[in-house]
Amino acid sequence: MLSEASKALAPHVIVLFGARGDLAARKLFPGLYRLAAANWLPDQLAIVGSGRHAPASDDAFRQSVGEAISRFVDHVDDTVVRRLLAQISFCASSDDDGAALAAAVRDAESRLAAGTNVQRLIYLSVPPTATRGLVGMLGREGLTERARIVVEKPFGLDLATSRELQHALEAVAGEEQVFRIDHFLGKEAVQNVLALRFANRLFEAAWDRHSVAAVQIDVPETLGLEGRASFYEKTGCLRDMISTHLCQLLGFLAIERPSVLQTDELRAAKVAAFSALRPIDPARAVFGQYEGYRSEHGVAPESMTETFVALEAWIDNDRWQGVPFFLRTGKALAEGRSVVTVSYREPFHPQLRARIPHDLVLELTDEPHISVEIRAKRPGPGLEVAPATLQLDFADDFPSDEPLEAYERLLLDVMRGDQLLFSHADEVDLRWQACQPLLDSPPSPHTYERGSWGPAAALDLPVDGWHLGG
Repeated sequence: MLSEASKALAPHVIVLFGARGDLAARKLFPGLYRLAAANWLPDQLAIVGSGRHAPASDDAFRQSVGEAISRFVDHVDDTVVRRLLAQISFCASSDDDGAALAAAVRDAESRLAAGTNVQRLIYLSVPPTATRGLVGMLGREGLTERARIVVEKPFGLDLATSRELQHALEAVAGEEQVFRIDHFLGKEAVQNVLALRFANRLFEAAWDRHSVAAVQIDVPETLGLEGRASFYEKTGCLRDMISTHLCQLLGFLAIERPSVLQTDELRAAKVAAFSALRPIDPARAVFGQYEGYRSEHGVAPESMTETFVALEAWIDNDRWQGVPFFLRTGKALAEGRSVVTVSYREPFHPQLRARIPHDLVLELTDEPHISVEIRAKRPGPGLEVAPATLQLDFADDFPSDEPLEAYERLLLDVMRGDQLLFSHADEVDLRWQACQPLLDSPPSPHTYERGSWGPAAALDLPVDGWHLGG
């Protein structure tokens, strides 16, 4: 039986630029398959893949999509795959020639509900250097009419190019049509940060400079480039991860409580938080590059591209004045984790202070859990405190619930027109303003061993060390 949400969705034509790329194969087509399997897609749907280079035929393209779904999805239903593939075609285009694509889109619309009430979803899964040109082409061809435009991060490569992209978008579409996607915000565990903060007085009352000593946002990755050298050489870790994923987490952790959890109010709260984000001091940042990076295929022999960033950030408002936020991420590190650690100040009573953990730890992985590292009385005749842990495991507490994967959730939100988990232009501009000093005066990258925790210079950035890796 089709879900009520699926029935409520208008007929859609999805135009996917970068349809033969890595993101489309790993995430977007598998995400569309899972939505189809759960009956979340519109009843009437056409998907037009696009890019500079066309496959040999539509059938060849469909075969490659089917192979990607089989590779990245467990327990594939062949009937669902066949139904989805029948809705897919390909049309080549470029930023200076989109006439054939525009004709293909209008032809697909004419076959859906006789072309009436058809919503366009245009997904730009392309490098930031290609986005602005494609936006201009879409405007010239009239494809932004009735369209929702999904822009992949990073949004530009610095403050100047981000503003150029924004001007290009403003020329062809309204802000309500633009969906700047960052899949981190589609993760159930990241959204749960808002629930943890604002649904529990226990935590909300102790979420400020009076109670919190420091905050760490730590997203190490074990993977290296995995065939993405051409993208990474132009982008680097700061643009790929810090200005996007980790700053998004910073925003959720730092915002004031919105009056309601709706798009305008949540965005206004994030803009206010990022307005108070101090420009990052290059002297309080460490860049690294893992050993062997320059030997990767497609990497320049003298490349100075950073594969690791650790930094100290400050939010200069009444809630967070004097509280350091430490952000760390990188490739080829010791573990693959997404962890937020909120470290609390020492208790008022001097006898109960101790050099043992006093933290709230949020594991933001696909199997999220929350632990509170507390101090309790050690059994015995004295009043000696010892470490203890309170733990919440979501898999145990919600055993029958199946969360949507991040891209599935965000694709569905775009089709619904829900911008709650997407960035406003003002947020993007403020994040680039904070990161721009690191682009203007980048620290020289230190070499680090694969499988380590990064450069030694980064290990002591937090006074008490990192929660992960000492």
